[in-house]
Amino acid sequence: MKFLEVNSLEVINTALSWETSECILTGRVEAYSCKSAGTDKKLFKTLEQRYNTLAPGSISPDDIQIVSPFGRLTESTPRKTFFYLLATLNAAFPDNDFENVRPDQFIKMPSIEMVMNSVNTTLFNLGNDVVVNQLWDVLDEIVQLNECDVYTYNPDADDDPMNDEDGYLWSVNYFFFNRKLKRMIFFSIKSER
Repeated sequence: MKFLEVNSLEVINTALSWETSECILTGRVEAYSCKSAGTDKKLFKTLEQRYNTLAPGSISPDDIQIVSPFGRLTESTPRKTFFYLLATLNAAFPDNDFENVRPDQFIKMPSIEMVMNSVNTTLFNLGNDVVVNQLWDVLDEIVQLNECDVYTYNPDADDDPMNDEDGYLWSVNYFFFNRKLKRMIFFSIKSER
């Protein structure tokens, strides 16, 4: 994944770090181009080997569909989506390795409106309504939000890269993936004491 320098995201990222009387909140929004770098190619090859070797008779297609929000992992397009999400995590958290993350740790969100509403509510309730409108305008310029599939990553507690410090309370993250543009936005907020 290639990190994209987007000047308008710097203002948003600055506004996504603030304190309330109860916690410290840190957010970030990063844009990526889905162009594979050296380590990405190794990850892609590993995933291809892992999911291409599933013998058609060893697991039913319905079982694969159930464990993957991307579709059947025996098919190329769902595997690529899974790969892009893992590669984005690796780029966003370079000190971690997400090669062994399971597909069922991701959830495909039903609609962009639901995600926007959830983020807006979180920001408003935590006293940061300044950034809301600008956030969606900037993201729309980068990835055309209505053309995106949105995913969230729900790691096991031990695998959560945001749960790396004492005082961790919660975190949310979303991946806005525009397949046609081959772009990904990673959005996250974490709360600490």
